[in-house]
Amino acid sequence: MTRRDPVWAAIAAILRAEIVSGACPPGAKLPTEAALSARFGVNRHTVRHALAALATEGLVVARRGAGVFVASSPRADYALGRRVRFQENVLASGRTPSRRVLRLETRPAEPAEAAALGVDRVHLYEGLSLADGVVLAQFRSVFPAARFPDLPERLTRLSSVTAALAEMGVSDYTRASTRITAKIARGPRAGLMQLPEGAPLLRTEAVNVDAAGRAVEYGLTWFAGDRVALTVLPEGLAQPGRPS
Repeated sequence: MTRRDPVWAAIAAILRAEIVSGACPPGAKLPTEAALSARFGVNRHTVRHALAALATEGLVVARRGAGVFVASSPRADYALGRRVRFQENVLASGRTPSRRVLRLETRPAEPAEAAALGVDRVHLYEGLSLADGVVLAQFRSVFPAARFPDLPERLTRLSSVTAALAEMGVSDYTRASTRITAKIARGPRAGLMQLPEGAPLLRTEAVNVDAAGRAVEYGLTWFAGDRVALTVLPEGLAQPGRPS
């Protein structure tokens, strides 16, 4: 935390770390506002603000008349394999998946996109991936515009990349490579993901290919590090000679 961070944010950071580390296990009841006020030497309003921030992040839930409890699954397992599907991953964790689209447009490919897909124009599909209403990740996917001219309309209608590609002749696609790097939540991304400034992120950079090995999707995804645990399955490891 920096000196400019308010006291409630510092308290939230301490409690967040205790929840993520397992010191406060799923389902555990947090101390009362009075006890937390005494612990941190602040008034109840400051404690209430910190708890509200943790509730927004999906780490705690308040039960009327009972207190505040650690969410049953504060960190969701997310498997990275050859066939990575957000909806299936979230359903497997016992949560309800949803998606909030931020942008859907066609534009010239950026250098990394052009290198990955071998095209000069792409469809951009960007948004937030949620589980039980809590933001787990921000995604940005691009697709070859010339090969899939009607993809934006199908994405709008179907709200599913898998279903949209299937309608355009790609019945199956698999992960060719995945690169994972650590990042920090800053500025607009922190706000969109309902994260405090400086929160940890896990960014994946991936290329998906069709059955013939042609690239159909290049994507970047920023996962909230305190909400998601990425699990790389043996089949999802990069093949020798390919970027990991």
